[in-house]
Amino acid sequence: MPQLPEHQPLEANEVFRFHCHPGIPCFTDCCRQLELALTPYDVLRLKKALGLTSGHFLEQYTVIEFEPEDLYPRVYLGMVDDGRASCPFVGNEGCRVYNDRPGACRTYPLGRGASLEAQGDKALHILIREPHCHGFAEEREQTLNQWQNDQDLQEYNRYNDEMLAVINHPALLTGHRMSQKQADGFVLCLYDLDRFQKKVAAGSQNDTALLTSAIKRLIKQSFSSAS
Repeated sequence: MPQLPEHQPLEANEVFRFHCHPGIPCFTDCCRQLELALTPYDVLRLKKALGLTSGHFLEQYTVIEFEPEDLYPRVYLGMVDDGRASCPFVGNEGCRVYNDRPGACRTYPLGRGASLEAQGDKALHILIREPHCHGFAEEREQTLNQWQNDQDLQEYNRYNDEMLAVINHPALLTGHRMSQKQADGFVLCLYDLDRFQKKVAAGSQNDTALLTSAIKRLIKQSFSSAS
């Protein structure tokens, strides 16, 4: 039997076999030894699920990086220093924030590539066959569309695709690097929404001036959806 490729392009109605459950030997292995970037919508859902303000969530559970080669700040989930770099929300019984887990966790074992030209239903998908994963030996079959419906991905994809207009801003694409002040404003406007909302309510024009129309739509939709 020929060995299947590790990264296999996947069409909307193409059937693949995968099932993750507590009975397989690799259960929760995919929640360890990973670098998980969080989107603004991921943070919004997680901080509400945990009953935290956005500022407290960012301080307690994330690492914010803005390296010299980066065009904009990146927010990562901070892993537990247990020798396995485990997700702080994973235990022997699985994920304790499962209903509000990040979009990347919902998508796995698929990878999703979206661009300004190919987003929404036109985004590209691949099936990622990692050697340690036993889920591919399970009998359950589904299509890409069925998987997305089962994982409630439509809402995550819709809000996350709003970010494409931000990170593909013409200035960034031509090599402009944010100043530290602009980077702090980027994190404030997109990730620290509780503090940002207070600043807007207090009439801070400097913060609202940092917003593009895409960011404004993201914030408006996020608050109306998750309130």
